[in-house]
Amino acid sequence: MEKALWYLLTATRGGENRVRIIRVLSERPQNANRLADELDVGYKTIRHHLDALESHGVVEAGGDKYGRLYFLTDQFERYRDTFEEIATHLD
Repeated sequence: MEKALWYLLTATRGGENRVRIIRVLSERPQNANRLADELDVGYKTIRHHLDALESHGVVEAGGDKYGRLYFLTDQFERYRDTFEEIATHLD
């Protein structure tokens, strides 16, 4: 997970948006539409980032297709300190 976080947040475009998504999901689960509204980012862009985060085990989805909520995984929570360290380099 540590390598995945470094990759997702620093080695690819969109790392700053992924940090923003993780911060919002840290407060409460959200669906993609609400994330797009709250972060003022296009829906398709949010979906792209959520797919990347989900494929690396950072977020998981629950619910049906249109109302699907995204949650941070337990695996991510074990590496939250790594996330915070990376995020400070991006701020």
